[in-house]
Amino acid sequence: MAEISLTPYAPAIIESMRAIGYSLESAVADIIDNSIAAGASKINVYFNPLDEPFIAIIDDGRGMEQGELTEAMRHGGRVLNVQRQPTDLGRFGLGLKTASLSQCRRLTVVSMKDSDSKPSARIWDLDLIEKKEDWILYIPDSDAEISEIPYVKLLVEQGHGTIVLWQQLDRLSAGEIGILEAFDEKMPRVREHLSLVFHRYLSGESDLSSIKITMNDQSVLPADPYFLKSKATQQLYTEDFKIENQTIRVTPFILPHISKLTEKERKEVTANSDFRMAQGFYVYRNRRLILHGTWFRMARTDELTKLARVQVDIPNALDHLWTLDVKKSSAYPPEVVRSNLKRIVERIADHSIQVYKYRGRSALTKEVHTWVREQTRTGIIYKINREHPVIMDLLSSGSDIDKRRLATLLAVLESTYPINALYNDMASDQAASTEGMDERALRELASELYRTAQSWPDKGISLIERLPFIEPFSHNAELTRQIVTEMKNA
Repeated sequence: MAEISLTPYAPAIIESMRAIGYSLESAVADIIDNSIAAGASKINVYFNPLDEPFIAIIDDGRGMEQGELTEAMRHGGRVLNVQRQPTDLGRFGLGLKTASLSQCRRLTVVSMKDSDSKPSARIWDLDLIEKKEDWILYIPDSDAEISEIPYVKLLVEQGHGTIVLWQQLDRLSAGEIGILEAFDEKMPRVREHLSLVFHRYLSGESDLSSIKITMNDQSVLPADPYFLKSKATQQLYTEDFKIENQTIRVTPFILPHISKLTEKERKEVTANSDFRMAQGFYVYRNRRLILHGTWFRMARTDELTKLARVQVDIPNALDHLWTLDVKKSSAYPPEVVRSNLKRIVERIADHSIQVYKYRGRSALTKEVHTWVREQTRTGIIYKINREHPVIMDLLSSGSDIDKRRLATLLAVLESTYPINALYNDMASDQAASTEGMDERALRELASELYRTAQSWPDKGISLIERLPFIEPFSHNAELTRQIVTEMKNA
């Protein structure tokens, strides 16, 4: 049997790999993965849409010698089954090349190991590959040529690090959009993506080396998908489970009810989406966000669970189980992991529903609500609470005709409860609210209740003591307690 080595046709393979599906933001994030793996503490993203447009990612990591740089430019230069360092964010040995060439036709990488060495450069030029019909890696042959590459002077000043330079950005301005408009539209999206994907590195999470990312010298601030700065955010207990002697850590969070957030805060925690689509698992590989906003078909993307978010930390040693793709933007848990996650989903869904229904009210107080929720054979209905003190007072006084009229009015209100409109309003991420009662109206209502309750045997004093737990007084508990104190001392 004869054997031959059949080398792929370089121009065709390169063009095929360019269509792997990278967005600009995911491509930039892939390059930053390499910077973090190289121990960088500062990563600068520079871009210029004018003259000869370019995007450059510069880090202060360990850098590479000439031989290391050449190997790094090889497509698939890393063996997949070789055990990687636990902090390695790479996977297939393709990220640097596929991410870069998905956006540009000329990729230049300049690296410097230490201040005693000189910068080395390697260039993939797709026009050269097409002309030569071979995997031709261009190597600048003079210091003068290397020095003309943008930001090399900055690299020399640092003494070590790497420059990844994208030129001939043909994919950035694909279609009818111009290059300037493309930069204006897409670079803010890149900033938002980096702030979320690397938020744990940017915030300096404990036991994790913090990094600083800038875009044209403007700092990228970390996003906070769990809104940890709010005391109203609930962090449920963390669970660990083992797979192939590797630990997967799961930490659920329940966000504050929408009504407790300002407009700015609502935008901050929606992870570049809306509340409903931002719920679900947030899967991190070595603290780098891989994907978010999915329940992996273990639960519905429901309005009542949209406050629930689950942080899932997986090590890179389990990449083969999670079917991680080349772009590191998609993963799916194996069955052995799904069984554990499904149990956790059922537990946290109840917490989210409780917060959403009761808007953070304490379950320890027996609050008297104006509206009550009832489950019937045909579904859920809302009725006016006949045991509310105001309703009780009206139903126990007046003539029979007045009582019948009141009963009719309550029935009309219940039958026209705007449930569909309320559902649509809550789904729109707008904080549904009521105007409430001002201090004067609240005082008048309290006095009227206290006066009429005197005719109820032993009810007057007990009613006043319960007033802070009766709607609408419970909506302004501090003022109500002040009113109660004044009435007791009167």
